[in-house]
Amino acid sequence: MYNTYQHRDMSGGEFIIDILTILILYGPAYLANTGAMLFGKWIPELTGITKFTIDGGRIWSDGNRILGDGKSWNGLIGGSFFSAILMTLSHLIWDDNSMSTNKTFIDPLDLANNEDWFWLFSDLGAAFVLGFILGFACLFGDSVGSFFKRRKGLKREGKISSKAPILDTIPFAISIFVFSFILFPGQVLTQEKFILPICALLVLTPILHRLTNVLGYRLGLKDVPY
Repeated sequence: MYNTYQHRDMSGGEFIIDILTILILYGPAYLANTGAMLFGKWIPELTGITKFTIDGGRIWSDGNRILGDGKSWNGLIGGSFFSAILMTLSHLIWDDNSMSTNKTFIDPLDLANNEDWFWLFSDLGAAFVLGFILGFACLFGDSVGSFFKRRKGLKREGKISSKAPILDTIPFAISIFVFSFILFPGQVLTQEKFILPICALLVLTPILHRLTNVLGYRLGLKDVPY
């Protein structure tokens, strides 16, 4: 197990690599939104399973729904589970990769051990808990963004969602990192060397979000390219 990190000079190329490393490490959490769409939209539409909205149809004082039909318990739980599975797979695939080797694909449990609070029976359980919590953090932040969108009158019309690139991206990204630093200090995800790359990723998140949405739109998975 790798316990220390020897400081090295940071070049432009190494900084870009560190941004890519962080994107891959936090990738399962970022993809919780995809899992939420799978469990909260696609599966209910295909199977007829009842979708339970988080706000229960309640209206805020401004006359708009609190969150709207797009935010459901199905999506919240399913998306968190989706993230947990992806984090577990990441651990299984990159189990031998550590920070000490300076690899881009680092095991998300590189610095974890059975004394950590999230260690659930085994390393696989720990990876699952880590992914589930960060996936939940993503969807919690996304719901916060949706709440403020609706307060500004930006709401879903049928299958067409409103266009708000900042509120659609920054809240969920910030939420992931806040949950991570509060709940998982000392883990590879929250190493000091990654703070600047995390800040850079926050700036890049709206761009990455738009690119993936355009791809989803072209593949017929989304009704709008945003």
